[in-house]
Amino acid sequence: MKFFIDSADIKEIREVHSLGLIDGVTTNPSLVAKTGRGFNEVVSEICKLVAGPISLETVSLDAEGMVREGEELIRYGKNVVVKVPLTFEGRIKTNVTLCFSPVQALLAAKAGAAYISPFVGRLDDISQSGMEVVEQIVKIYANYHFSTEVLVASIRNPIHVLTAALMGAHVATMPYAVIKQLTQHPLTDVGIERFLKDWEKVPNKFK
Repeated sequence: MKFFIDSADIKEIREVHSLGLIDGVTTNPSLVAKTGRGFNEVVSEICKLVAGPISLETVSLDAEGMVREGEELIRYGKNVVVKVPLTFEGRIKTNVTLCFSPVQALLAAKAGAAYISPFVGRLDDISQSGMEVVEQIVKIYANYHFSTEVLVASIRNPIHVLTAALMGAHVATMPYAVIKQLTQHPLTDVGIERFLKDWEKVPNKFK
């Protein structure tokens, strides 16, 4: 499974990238706005830092506008993947975002999307199982051998990541906080503390 970071914060992206934990980046207008920086500046830095796929989102609501903006976005680098919302107008090969049903995902795959992004956290928020939708999408794609990759988005916790991996999703994109959580376990912390205490008792340490 590939890991993407869902962020536009260059400091967060640089940190996890330096650790070798991410394969790509997903952004959206809200994430860019949170940085308080200019779009061009933020996107240019991200595309230069991370070699993997960088999803940049269009804001137009009509197909012509999406295509025009998509052509502008891909100028930031060969690693750019254009994100469009899953509406009737979003009919170009891209990362199709804001997916909330298996049928939407089926349409996106038939249209030739490179990625489909089901938003599991937002579905959970309205008492619908987001991971169940992912499971249905993975099964449908396997049934018909679609090449579209399932990119699980709106991830809220490590359990979402684990479940997505067990289901066979291709990509999990998550915020910085969740990526950090993936490395943590209380037993690991206890073990480290115990090893360090025991290490203090060892004579003739490194010279």
